[in-house]
Amino acid sequence: MLLISCPNCGSRDETEFHYGGQAHVAYPENPNELTDKEWAHFLFYRENTKGIFAERWLHSTGCRQWFNMLRDTVTYDIKAVYAMGTPRPDLAAKAAPESGTASLAADSTTTGTAAPSISGTSIAPAASTASTTAPEGATK
Repeated sequence: MLLISCPNCGSRDETEFHYGGQAHVAYPENPNELTDKEWAHFLFYRENTKGIFAERWLHSTGCRQWFNMLRDTVTYDIKAVYAMGTPRPDLAAKAAPESGTASLAADSTTTGTAAPSISGTSIAPAASTASTTAPEGATK
């Protein structure tokens, strides 16, 4: 669970807040002059950033005030909290490292070219007790 620092009330549990979407989305100057396609783009198309992302949040059960937050969408780390109308803080937005467990090495088990070594683990079968035949009545 996140601990969010409201600029008005201090740190509170995330259950007191509601997510309000991407921050710093400018309302169209002349909305009546937009085509349906332009209006749909304004309403529904948002960035989907992997890494630091500017979001709007509402402290719905506290002060009921909106504020902006810079949050890393990969690690959920909150980088900055700032009031509405304030420019976005200048943080060096580093690209988030790709995560995962797949290896591209030639001997990787994900490539199917080699089996992992279990010789130094407690799950390695004992040489004298290992059986290579299935029990009677077992099917393959």
